[in-house]
Amino acid sequence: MVTITLNIKEHNGEDRIFADFTYNKQINNAIRQVAGVKWSQTHKEWHLPAAQTSVIHLREKINSLAVLDTSALKRQLEEKKKKPLAVLPPATQKVMLHLLSAANQHALDIFIKTLQLKAYSTNTIKTYRTEFSVLLKLLDKFPVDDMQESHIKSYILYLLQKKNYSESQAHTAINAIKFYFEKVLRRPQIVVYIPRPKKAWQLPKVHATEQVKKIIQATANEKHKTMLMLAYATGMRLQEIINLKIKDINSARMVVEIRRGKGKKDRQVVLSEKLLQQLRLYFIQYKPKKWLFEGQPGEPYGYRSLQMVFSRAKEKAGVKTEGGIHTMRHSYATHLMENGTDLRLIQELLGHNSIKTTVRYTHVSKAQIEKVTSPLDYLDI
Repeated sequence: MVTITLNIKEHNGEDRIFADFTYNKQINNAIRQVAGVKWSQTHKEWHLPAAQTSVIHLREKINSLAVLDTSALKRQLEEKKKKPLAVLPPATQKVMLHLLSAANQHALDIFIKTLQLKAYSTNTIKTYRTEFSVLLKLLDKFPVDDMQESHIKSYILYLLQKKNYSESQAHTAINAIKFYFEKVLRRPQIVVYIPRPKKAWQLPKVHATEQVKKIIQATANEKHKTMLMLAYATGMRLQEIINLKIKDINSARMVVEIRRGKGKKDRQVVLSEKLLQQLRLYFIQYKPKKWLFEGQPGEPYGYRSLQMVFSRAKEKAGVKTEGGIHTMRHSYATHLMENGTDLRLIQELLGHNSIKTTVRYTHVSKAQIEKVTSPLDYLDI
């Protein structure tokens, strides 16, 4: 039976109970019916109000479909009782209010406008706005402009210790604060010495070629199959796939035009002959108008929908490797490397700013690993 693990996470300035489980259509539909449930694009999980009634209602809905694991949730609640608030200015110790003070509301408004003026992506603006709002709500009536380096350090400690932020979340919070003080207030000196928590160094999750083949073959729907083939054939990010337009497929030059990818950069990737054939089959059947892959009429395919397509295909194929559709991008890069493609060219195809990001694929390349002979094999035993 499927286990649903419950834990508390910070979301849009408040604690929410998140449900972590391996995708299951029945369970997914059951959770949708729980009062107050919402979907988080940031965490890619369902979340509910942080209240005992949420757990009760969830248990009623899933009934015999799954088992609730509340051990992590109970442990987090106990830790929250023990940990003191970080040392911030006296005004910040008050209960968080939904309404910001006039000064902090102005700070938020100008913060968002500056992000827009600098043409930051919609996703970045949304993420930064959320993190900056968490700080402003905590500050209550204390003006954010009056914060000093010691206050910011104390706040980051608060996020890590009391709000259980991961290293990655803490980095995002720091980047949002850094943007406000450096770009809005023009006070770069206040954030120069803010220590950043060390990020965990993780190897990318990679599928074997046979696993990729099984995942694609497990997908009967032509649209879904085409999207998964495109992900592996080009190494495109999920957002780049759903942003593709029909005109971006250049069959004359056998390239796919990726416009305004991550970092607002354009790039080209090779259009596989097999992919082109599949795209033609798909086009005849679905006849898209503007976006290459349409969800609702006239709209691009949904971000979460494509993730679910991959999860279902992987489950049907019996592939146990962890990770979502982004593993197709990792597999693309690793398999290119194993087939002898130059590292610099892979960097360009992936759209990486630094070769350091691309080099990590050498650590999971089967071709590189197979060059090593274990010292055990030299022993005459």
